Amino acid sequence: MQLIACQFDIQWENREANFDTIRRLLADANIQSGALIVLPEMFSSGFSMNVDRIAEDNPSQTESFLSEIAQQHESWVLGGLVYRLNDGNGSNELSVFGPKGQRIGHYQKNHCFSYTGESDHYEAGEDILLFDWHGFTVCPTICYDLRFPELFRRGVKAGANLFPVIANWPDTRLHHWSTLLKARAIENQAYVIGVNRTGSDPTFNYPGYSAIIDPHGNEIALADNTESCIAYEISLETVTEWREEFHAIDDIKGCH
Repeated sequence: MQLIACQFDIQWENREANFDTIRRLLADANIQSGALIVLPEMFSSGFSMNVDRIAEDNPSQTESFLSEIAQQHESWVLGGLVYRLNDGNGSNELSVFGPKGQRIGHYQKNHCFSYTGESDHYEAGEDILLFDWHGFTVCPTICYDLRFPELFRRGVKAGANLFPVIANWPDTRLHHWSTLLKARAIENQAYVIGVNRTGSDPTFNYPGYSAIIDPHGNEIALADNTESCIAYEISLETVTEWREEFHAIDDIKGCH
C-alpha cells in the first residue's frame, strides 16, 4: 500500500494556484491505484487567520478538488481546509475522500496553536477520526496536535496504526518536527506520515522535510526543502508483527 506525501510552497490565500501546483506534482508522482495521498494543513490557503476570506463556501471548492483528485488517481486523498462555525470562529479541519470521490470523513484540529494566536480565531475540536485503508486504521491529526501524545494514545486505544500529521511547521522548530514524528511512531508502534509545506508566508519560513516513519522510528522516506512528492509502500504486517513481538501497546494502563 502506497503512502504519498505532497509538499509545496502554498500560495497565500490563492486556492486555484495551489490546486494547479498539486495537480502538477501528482502528475509526476507515479501514483498507484489505491494509494493514500496526504496534503498539508490549510493546503489551499496557507496558515491564515483571516477566516472570513479563506473559509469554505457550501459547496466547498476545496472539497470538490479533493474529490476530483481522489477519483482521478483512484486513491484516498487527505488535506486541510477551513470552515466557519455558527459563532463566526474558524474550524481548522481536514477532509478525507475515497477513490470514487466520496467523502469519508473530517477531523477538526484538537489543539489550536495559541503561540501564534490561532486559538483567537479558531475553535479546537474534541473528537478523533478513524477510517479504514487497506486494513490499516488511520487516525489523522493536524500540526500542533503532534505535541500532545495523549491524542495519539486515544487513536491507538481505538485501533489506529497509521497516523498522518499534516502541518504548516516553521523552520525555527524543524528539530522538534523530526523528533516528535519519530517519538509518536515509536511509542505507538505505528506508521506516521508527516506532511509539511515549503516556502514562506507573511509570517514564517517553512522547511518541508515531510517524512514517512516506520513503527520502529526509522525515516523510510524523507523529503528535502523543495516542492516534491515522496512515496513509500508500507506493510500492515510490519505493524502487526512488531506489536505481537514487543508488547508495549498491550502494556498501556487502561488500554484494555
